Amino acid sequence: MAECSNSESDISKLFKPIYLKEVPCLSHYVPNLQTRPNPLDHNPYFHTRQLQQHGFYLTQSDLVLRQIENDPSPLPRFAYHRAGPRKNIRFDPSHVRVAIVTCGGLCPGLNTVVRELVMGLWHLYGVRHILGITAGYRGFYSSEPLPLNPKLVHHWHNVGGTLLQTSRGGFDLKDIVDAIQNHAFNQVYIIGGDGTMRGAVKIFDEIRRRKLEVAVVGIPKTVDNDVGIIDKSFGFQTAVEMAQEAISAAHVEAESAVNGIGLVKLMGRSTGHIALHATLSSRDVDCCLIPEIDFYLEGKGGLFEFLGQRLKENGHAVLVVAEGAGQDIIPRTDSQKEERDESGNLVFLDVGVWLKSELKNWWARDHPHELFTVKYIDPTYMIRAVHANATDNLYCTLLAHSAIHGVMAGYTGFVTGPINGNYAYIPLEDVAQANNPVDTKDHKWSWVRSVTNQPDFVRR
Repeated sequence: MAECSNSESDISKLFKPIYLKEVPCLSHYVPNLQTRPNPLDHNPYFHTRQLQQHGFYLTQSDLVLRQIENDPSPLPRFAYHRAGPRKNIRFDPSHVRVAIVTCGGLCPGLNTVVRELVMGLWHLYGVRHILGITAGYRGFYSSEPLPLNPKLVHHWHNVGGTLLQTSRGGFDLKDIVDAIQNHAFNQVYIIGGDGTMRGAVKIFDEIRRRKLEVAVVGIPKTVDNDVGIIDKSFGFQTAVEMAQEAISAAHVEAESAVNGIGLVKLMGRSTGHIALHATLSSRDVDCCLIPEIDFYLEGKGGLFEFLGQRLKENGHAVLVVAEGAGQDIIPRTDSQKEERDESGNLVFLDVGVWLKSELKNWWARDHPHELFTVKYIDPTYMIRAVHANATDNLYCTLLAHSAIHGVMAGYTGFVTGPINGNYAYIPLEDVAQANNPVDTKDHKWSWVRSVTNQPDFVRR
């Protein structure tokens, strides 16, 4: 056994070199781009000159490390530029025309991000031409933009959904970039999930190909937290909070019945983060099923055997399932195997409805004449349609202001988000290609299994 030691040891060879992930700048392809002092110098609330010695303005040497632990893997370590105001900016605020668009599904905090973009642009930098694109990407070319100002958006953080409206699909690259040119937008803020970010990459590439003086920034939004690199997505904390309410209701229903099962389906097409965190927070859950693990129903070590034992021991059970779980074992017709939604995603079958039916069939077959109840709760729209809680509202504010500072400094083709608790500027393409599955070999999933005592669903 190794012993604690006070002797010094050389650990320099343990650490790998760190590579900086550069973010594109407008000056890379727009010639003669002027630099001007940041108007925050004259903002009465910031006192930038007095704070300068303490580093009010960030520089190129202010970095955020992606990996803060010493990972023995051979993968390289990366750093990103830290988000925040720069001493000099690349835009004349009086000539800035802003477009803000929300795309894809709903998420708590969408209206907060839009509100804080408007407030920050207006009050920090003096921008007066701010327009909202309605109905997602298709709104660039199918409808007139909505003028935004602080008075209009003042209450938006208290409202769920998106008051700009949203839609899936409608991505026509030429029409979108043509509309950006025709409306003379020179700052475009795109709020959406991984599909939206992939579209933003194409928009940025086309703008760069045309050598337009237009900065593009993505603000990642996905309620189920499946965007990679960043710590978490805005709205996720609110979603977990609302999911717990559904789990509590399911627990009451199950406990109030003879052989009662409370079945809750939570959001999570490709990742089970909401189900995982809600399970850990609730402690009323007997089994948590997520897309990252396979499970089976019948036989030794299967779901039915486990739930049967729980009902025998406690008289009730609570089962939480993410919407993407079990899709490979739900029977599909040939047409269902090919069905896609407006974003091109495979249409999922309702795992909750299927499980409810299978549970009833199992009990009727193996326990005839015994009482049994399944109460199925699907809080999907309750979770994603509410307004953000206090934690997410603060997060949305910091995201919006970080994006504004980066764009005004001349950065483009980037995403802003927290990495290890510090806000950073990340190349848009990196985020569009990254994902964030639950690591079932990580301690957190082990904690779930230790709380639920569920089987690993590995056939032996």
